[in-house]
Amino acid sequence: MTTRRNEVHVLFTGYSRPDSNDSSVMRANCTCTLIKTRHGRNIIVDTLTAWDGERLTQVLQSEHGLQPQDINVVVCTHGHSDHIGCNYLFREAQWHIVGACVSHRDKYLDCPLTREDSEPFQLCGDDVTVVRTPGHTLSCVSVLVRDSIQGGVAGICGDLFERVEDIIDPSIWTEAGSEDTNSQRRQRLRMAELCNYIIPGHGQGFVVTDQMRALLRQQLDSTSDRKI
Repeated sequence: MTTRRNEVHVLFTGYSRPDSNDSSVMRANCTCTLIKTRHGRNIIVDTLTAWDGERLTQVLQSEHGLQPQDINVVVCTHGHSDHIGCNYLFREAQWHIVGACVSHRDKYLDCPLTREDSEPFQLCGDDVTVVRTPGHTLSCVSVLVRDSIQGGVAGICGDLFERVEDIIDPSIWTEAGSEDTNSQRRQRLRMAELCNYIIPGHGQGFVVTDQMRALLRQQLDSTSDRKI
C-alpha cells in the first residue's frame, strides 16, 4: 500500500478586479490547478481562457514534465469562459467535466452529477471526487482531494469562494454573481466543514480555520434559509 500523498499544485492563481481604465469592464481569470494522484493519474481543474493555451502548456512541461496528452481528466467547476478556455488542449483525456456535465467527444455520461444526486463522482476512488456545489451557478461542482500534500482534504471550489477575503466580506462573492445565494451559503459552509484547505476561483489557496467555519455558519444562520 502506497504511503505517498496526492499532490495538488496551483499552476496559476486567479484574479478578479475592475479594469483601471474602464469602469464598465472587469478583468478576471480563474485559478488553474493540477492534481497528481499517488496512483499516477493527472487531473486539471479549470483551464483559464482560450488565450492561455501556450503558457498553460509551457508550465505543465517546465514545472511538471507533462504534455497535454498526459492529462487523464479535465474538470471545470462551471461553464464560464475563464474556466473552460483551454479544454481543447486535452483531447486525450478520458472525461471532460464541465459543471455537472460529464462527456467525452459526443458521449455524455449518466452519473450522479448529472442526476443531481448527493453521491460524489469518483475520479480516483475516494482519493479524488467531484461533488455538486450549486450557488455561483446551479451546475457548479467542486473537487475534493483526500490525503493531500496540503494536509487532510483539499477542496478546489471554483467560484463558490472568490478568494479568502470573501469569508469576512460576503459582498465580494455576491457581487461576483450568484444564481442562488442561499444555496451558495450552504455549500460554502459544507465545503469549509469538509476541507482543511480550499483553493478558491480567483485567489490564493488558504487553510480553513475554526474561526472561518464559525463565521460561515453565522452568515448562514442569519438568513431565513437554514437548511444544510
